This record gives sequence, C-alpha cells and structure tokens, in this order.
Amino acid sequence: MWQIISSLLIYYLFRFAIFSKRFVKVTKFSTVRHEVQQGASSGIGAETCRVLALRGVHVIMGVRNASAGACVKAVIIKEIPNAKVDVMVLDLSSMSSIRNFAENFNSQNLPLNILINNAGIAFAPFTLSEDGIELHFATNHLGHFLLTHLLLEGMKRTAQETNIEGRIIIVSSDSYKLTYHEGIRFDRINDELGYKSILAYGQSKLANILHAQELSKQLKHEDVKITVNALHPGGIVTNIMRYQGFLDGSSHNMLLGIASASAGSQRQILRRQQYNRSKISCDRRRSREEAVGF
Repeated sequence: MWQIISSLLIYYLFRFAIFSKRFVKVTKFSTVRHEVQQGASSGIGAETCRVLALRGVHVIMGVRNASAGACVKAVIIKEIPNAKVDVMVLDLSSMSSIRNFAENFNSQNLPLNILINNAGIAFAPFTLSEDGIELHFATNHLGHFLLTHLLLEGMKRTAQETNIEGRIIIVSSDSYKLTYHEGIRFDRINDELGYKSILAYGQSKLANILHAQELSKQLKHEDVKITVNALHPGGIVTNIMRYQGFLDGSSHNMLLGIASASAGSQRQILRRQQYNRSKISCDRRRSREEAVGF
C-alpha cells in the first residue's frame, strides 16, 4: 500500500514539474571548449553531453560501458551532425581505470575547459570496490577526487593559455543532509556494521561538497582561473535508482515509463529544463567570487 501511495504522489509531482516549465534557448559558446564528462552513457550525463555538443563543445565521454557510450554518441551525431564527441572507458569505482583514463587523455595534449564529475551510484547494498573501499564512497567521491587531481594541471594550463575561465562541476545532491550522525565516518568507511545505503549515499554527497569548497579555496589562493561548483540536479528519473531504495521495483518502472512515454513533449521539456537549470548555469560566465561551492 505504501509503495502505491508513494508512486502516485511522485507521479503527480513529476507531471507538475514537467508541465510547469518552458523551453530555454541554447546558444553556442563564442569559442570552442573541450569537456570531460563522466557517467555519460545514460541519464543526465548523456543529456549533458548532448546539450554541450549542441553548444559547440568538444565532448569526451567517460563511460564504463563502451558500447553504451557509442550508442549515445550515435544519437548525438544523428541530431547534431557536426558534433565533436569522443568515447573513452572510465570506471569511477576503479582507481586503475581512472589512472588509465587520465593517462590516455593527457597523452593527447588536448585543452580542457570543463570537467563534469557526474558518475555515481545510489542506495546500493553494502559492497566493496575492487580497491577495497565502500562502493558509494569509492565511486561518488574518491573517483571524482582522483580524476580531478589527475586532470587539474591540464585545466590550469588551458585556462592560462586561452584566458578562458575553466569549470569543474561536481554533481552532488540535496541528500548530503541525510548522512550518519557524525557526518563522514572517515574511520569507519568500510564498516558493514550499522551500514545504511541511504546514509552511505548522503555521506558521499557531503564529501562532494567539501571537495568542491576546499578545491575552490586552493585555486583562489593560487589565483587560477578555474571555478568549482557542486550542484543538486533536482529530481530526475534515471537508472541511478536501480538499487534498493525508495524508487525501487514497480514504482521505479512506472516513473521510467512516464519519463519515456512522450518524446515529443514530456521528455523534451524535462531534459532541457533540468539541464539548463543546473549544469549549464555553472558554465555561464560568472566571476570566481560567485562560484565557490554548493
């Protein structure tokens, strides 16, 4: 009964959200930007790639599944024939995969204006990554942290050479408020006793915000022209909810059905508005004093 009630409630909230918004015009950047996007094979990651490609950005998609990434690239190219999109394998739960991605990207000597740390998992049962780290913390925070660190010098160089302010965008969540009572359990990250998936997710999202704030401070101190933002993308139906959680089973499937029911109206409104209200706002020209975290 509770699942039915919650499903109906979310259904009406979802319909209200998508029908109460208007389209936002998307314009191109005046000069070509280069962007690395994690978690690009589905959900808001794929949509971010599409809209940035529409704006003339050279997009490098970091994906765990190369074939899924290739499918997303094909869809983007079909809609935007002159889009510049490349696909590279990247698993944010694996330190070796991250290092391989960064080494391969850096070896190409491409400029890098925008880094969007988007990949993540939510509400998974207790699992350790291949490196022996709790999976939420490994994927949602440590993976972002390491990749940012490995690409940061290239971003600094790009900002200096082009005089175009760089952007590092970390997709956090309002769920950072729902974490363990002590905040981040640094001394018990891998403790299965007392593990709660929703709190582990919130813990990793809190770490995202702390990462953004500290990195922003350091870059300001160094007088580097790169802004750092952490954002809450809003409530969007994607496969991040595939594990245990509030939107599991039939309620999740129902919402996915609603989201994909009308590609000509609901989906178009949702995807453009959610993108333009969250990520693209971080790519607009702001002063470094304005963009300093969550």
